[in-house]
Amino acid sequence: MARRYDCADATDRATGLREATSAVKRGELVVLPTDTVYGIGADAFDKEAVGDLLEAKGRGRNMPSPVLVGSPNTLHGIVTDFSELAWDLVDAFWPGALTLVTKHQPSLQWDLGDTRGTVAVRMPLHPVAIELLTETGPMAVSSANLTGMPSPQDCDAAQGMLGDSVAVYLDAGPTPAAVPSSIVDVTGRVPKLLRAGAISADELRKVVPDLEERS
Repeated sequence: MARRYDCADATDRATGLREATSAVKRGELVVLPTDTVYGIGADAFDKEAVGDLLEAKGRGRNMPSPVLVGSPNTLHGIVTDFSELAWDLVDAFWPGALTLVTKHQPSLQWDLGDTRGTVAVRMPLHPVAIELLTETGPMAVSSANLTGMPSPQDCDAAQGMLGDSVAVYLDAGPTPAAVPSSIVDVTGRVPKLLRAGAISADELRKVVPDLEERS
């Protein structure tokens, strides 16, 4: 049976983070708040857990899970061919609502779906998420909804859709915004905006003036 913790209460928050960390390390799923919407997460390096995440959402391998990290320093261990422009974007917008699509280290033992050697990675601007990620390491995290349903802005909506497929729910109240993160592909020489979201193209161009937009 799923356990839910109120992160507005200091004691419940500490217990919830401890239980969520343990659950992730056991290969179970957790729901956590972010600065955009609630996410469903698993250990990024646990193939079965990531498979359970996709199954819980009703999502196929053709829609691989993004990865959330608790610090920009984590990138050094999971990405390759990361350009100076990509680091400029990290410096300007992390933690925050910017997801970067980059090449991952070919030696990594993970299976996020059909990624074709890339990973979509982000550091969220939410204290509960960052604290959890600091304890667990990189997590595969996707919006905590059934595929085709609205992304949840509160824990009730997430639990109503995902139920007992999730071991631990961390309830931190409504998320600040329903707007998804902006997604920028940094695998090429010139960064390309794949999805306009919380950070506008104009804001991104203040850092990378040559940013391309998907036609």
